[in-house]
Amino acid sequence: METDKGTITIEDLFFSYSKKDPLIEHMGFQVKRGEIFGFLGPSGAGKSTLQKILTGVLTGYRGAVRVNGCEVRHRTADFYRGIGVVFEFPGLYGKFTAMENLAFFGSLHGKDLIPGETLLEMVGLQRDGSRRVSEFSKGMKTRLNFVRALMHRPGMLFLDEPTSGLDPSTARQMKGIIQQQREKGTTIILTTHNMHDAGELCDRVAFIVDGTIQALDTPDNLTRGKTPSTVTYTYRQGEKEQQNTTPMTQLSEDTTLRRAIEDNGLTRIHSREPTLEDVFVEVTGRALR
Repeated sequence: METDKGTITIEDLFFSYSKKDPLIEHMGFQVKRGEIFGFLGPSGAGKSTLQKILTGVLTGYRGAVRVNGCEVRHRTADFYRGIGVVFEFPGLYGKFTAMENLAFFGSLHGKDLIPGETLLEMVGLQRDGSRRVSEFSKGMKTRLNFVRALMHRPGMLFLDEPTSGLDPSTARQMKGIIQQQREKGTTIILTTHNMHDAGELCDRVAFIVDGTIQALDTPDNLTRGKTPSTVTYTYRQGEKEQQNTTPMTQLSEDTTLRRAIEDNGLTRIHSREPTLEDVFVEVTGRALR
């Protein structure tokens, strides 16, 4: 149905690579049209497997998985015209030039495409269109692989570690393009263990550990509802400097801080807000890597 375009619905999903140990079990959630939804968790948690199920690469699951209103195990060729997929490791042809790669993959979609020159310009590769991809750096391949997924104007994007291996400037450029896609109404699924990217980009995130969702909410709600903010300050005590940290909620009870302020001995102070990584460790008891 048209009203289901750009949405994902998962109900009681179960998947296993073996008959004994399930990798994903009893998983259920919904993704709304036009939101950036993050799958967050350490390596081996089931994030990439879940993305492969959603994109039709793995179909031997139990339960219901509907993407753009289509049950994935019953997908047709039209299913792939509505999604764009960026895997962590680019599947490009090294002997082809950048433009030849875009032309080849564009021929598989059979619909009006964004011109290759426009795509290359989006990621700063406009001068490299005639170079063989085998000559590209890892970051250049990542950028080319990214715009390859945009060429057919999909309404839904699946991004697996989209900023992995990129320098800070290029990563910022890529995140800007992701945000632009969202502003156009594109639904984006972001699979990552980079909590900073997730907190910056995602409308909602799901913490995935051992194939189950252990928390699902907006980044703000997750960080606000768990570990309290802290204040760290440095003050003079005699000829030495001392440092102390106290929860934001207990500042009024910190007699050392009050005395340092009264004696004009405070030399440095800063607050630290809880991060998604802090909350992830608190909720799951697991590190990200």
